[in-house]
Formats: sequence, C-alpha cells, structure tokens
Amino acid sequence: MYLQRLLLLRSSARLTSRAFSAEGVSSTGTPLDMKQGNPNAIHVSNVRNRLREIVGASTNWRDHKQALEERLSLSSMLARSQGDLPPRSMKDSSHEVHLPLGSQPHIREKYLTHHNTVRFGRILEDLDSLAVLISYSHTHNPALPRSPLSIVTALVDKIDMRQHTIYPDRDIKFTGHVTWVGKTSIEAKMYMSQLHEGAYSPVLEATFVMVARDPENKRAAYVNPLKPEGAEEERLFQQGEVNKTRRVELSTASLLKVAPTAEERKVVHSQFLSTLDPQTVSFRSRVLPPKSVWMEDAKVKGLEICHPQERNIFNRIFGGFLMRKAYELGWANACSYGGCRPNLVAVDDIMFQKPVEIGSLLLLSSQVCYTEGNFIQVRVHTEVLDPLTGQHNTTNVFHFTFVSDNDVPMIVPQSYGESMLYLDGKRHFSQAAGI
Repeated sequence: MYLQRLLLLRSSARLTSRAFSAEGVSSTGTPLDMKQGNPNAIHVSNVRNRLREIVGASTNWRDHKQALEERLSLSSMLARSQGDLPPRSMKDSSHEVHLPLGSQPHIREKYLTHHNTVRFGRILEDLDSLAVLISYSHTHNPALPRSPLSIVTALVDKIDMRQHTIYPDRDIKFTGHVTWVGKTSIEAKMYMSQLHEGAYSPVLEATFVMVARDPENKRAAYVNPLKPEGAEEERLFQQGEVNKTRRVELSTASLLKVAPTAEERKVVHSQFLSTLDPQTVSFRSRVLPPKSVWMEDAKVKGLEICHPQERNIFNRIFGGFLMRKAYELGWANACSYGGCRPNLVAVDDIMFQKPVEIGSLLLLSSQVCYTEGNFIQVRVHTEVLDPLTGQHNTTNVFHFTFVSDNDVPMIVPQSYGESMLYLDGKRHFSQAAGI
C-alpha cells in the first residue's frame, strides 16, 4: 500500500507543470462555464474587489486609518452567541471562480515562470482569497451594508495534487464552499480543475481553516451554524469533524510538547551511530555517511520588506503573499538540494500564528528536513524582526513535499534539535504519502 501511494505521488507530481499546449479554449474563446452563463462564476481578478466591498476596505493605503476607524463602529453588530445567527447551507457559500489563462492570454504573464510553467505560488494566493470569500458568503447578513467580521486564514490543513497537468494556456476553474463550522471557525474546501478537450479535469483539492474575529481583529467572533442537506453534505460535515479531531491529536503529539515515540527514538539513535567515526572511540567525532548531506548545509534564507502593496483588506500583509514567498523559497531549496527542478506533491499544516504588519522585516528560513528516495520534505519558518529591539516573533510555519527526477542524498541531522526537525519532517511526509 505504501509503495502504491509513493508511485501515485510520483506520477501526480511529474504532471504538475508542463509547457504550452495548443488546445484548451472553446471556439468562441470563452471558458465553458462562462459561456453557459453560470450566475455564480466570477473572474479571479474580481475576488479581492468583492472582499473590499464586503468589509468596506479602502483601495488606497493613505485612507487605511480612516477605514479602520469606520470598522470599529461595527462591533455592536456582532452576534452575542451562535444561537442568535441563522443556520446556513453549503450552497449558501458555494462559489465558482475562473482563471482564463487560455481564453485571455494577456493575464498569463503574472502566472508564468521563465520556463513557461505555472507559478504555483500564484495559485496559492488565489486559493487564499477564495477561502476568505467563501467564508464571508457563509456569514453574509443581507440586512447589514458591511460585514462586522474580520475573517482570516488560520491554517492550510492540506493541499493534495491530482494526476493532471497545470497547463499555462488552458482555462482554470476554482470551486468551493464551507464544509464544516465550529463556533468561531470555518472549514472551506476548494477544488481546482483545468479545461482539457472541452471538459474540466481535477488538478488539486485544498482544505483551509478560517477564523472569525471582531472588527479590530482582536477577539473571536461567532459565525453562523452549518446545516448539512443530504447524505453527501453530511459526509463532508463529518469529515470536517474528523479533520478537527486529527488536528487536535497532532497538536497534542507535537515534538515541541512531548518526547518522540519509542520507534522514533530508535531512528534518531540509528542515525547517530551511522555518523560515528569508526577510527575513534568518541561520541564527538562525527563523519558524514556516503551520499548524504548535513542538515546544516541544506538551508536557504530570504528577507522581505513588507510594503503596503501586499496588504490584505484589513491592512496587514496578505496571507497568500506569505504562502507564495514561502513556497518559492522552499522550491528553490529543493531545487538546489536535488540538482533539478522539483515538482510539488503536497502542502500541509501551514500555520498562521500571528499577522504580519505593514513595514515589517520578514525573515524566511527554508530547511530540507527529511528525504526518502527522490522525495524532499521542506519546512519554511517565517518570523518578523523588530530592527529597533532585535526581537524575533514567529508568524508562520509551512510544510511542502517535493519530488525530484532522481534519488536525492540522504539528509543527516547532527544536533538533537535537528533530529527533532527530521522526525517532524518524517511525520509530515508520512501524512502526504497516506501512511
């Protein structure tokens, strides 16, 4: 079963990005569903405009303080309990967004690499914006001109790539809706597909967890309950419950909180023994095994100055921008480590711990933390630096699984801390592989 899953991952990853094809556009140059007049379909460029309208956000940075003051007056419109809010159905939050790379060639440049492949970091930005729009649709109150809620991304639970190519000259469709809610949190599931021979084929499935806050983004706020309709919606809702339980279990078993399992301790000790110098009788004399790389030598770092251009509707740095930068740095690290252009297999457990303020110095650190065969597990840690105090605060942690064309060197930790990174990477790889 494990081998079959790995082979599936290899197959899907190799098809993730391809060069230009000559097909994918209807005879009229219009995406299929747009041509049919889907009333919920919107252009990808209009998603963030919709969000600005929903919360009353200013389009000009110079007006952001006034917009914030105006939002403070909305606090009185928040529900005092979830029972005060009407239940919603999954259809209420359903959205369809089109990215017409085939029928509107002028928008391709933003999404292209110099190898004529699709920039997956841009796809992450679009997914993040759509998840926010879906959540606001679930909580929409037609009696209010603006939403009093500040809905932000708390976690990217998982993004699974399917066995289909992302072509840079074929139309893309995103669909999604709410699948589960707590008292103040929302799970949004989204699907990306691409036009191929007149029909849309699946590319990926993504699950985001959003949280609702007050207008100042300081305290939790209640969201509408969700009422599943039919067997399929009930299944999706129950899967949301399972996902919540799994997240709690993973957090409880975190290596930042508890010791490794007995089996994991054996792995760490076996690695340690493999690096001892056979010519000496010393625990301090370490040698690198053949076809291996010290973990210390598998890092890539970056720095971003956070300008207003990358702000979200609440005048903090857009979460999709952070995901794009982290992905591109992680990809560069995997590329350097494997010696070729890697393909993405899965994204999971992206944590948004703190918002990033405009003007921050954002430090990004990418680390290859686990390898197996031709798979590379990369962890990207981001933090903001206060240049006046020298204080560092973690904002995000990202986990990416890549696959290379050929087998890659084995990553080897030296310190106990690096061994914990190795075990954590192994856990995330096992989740991606479905072990």
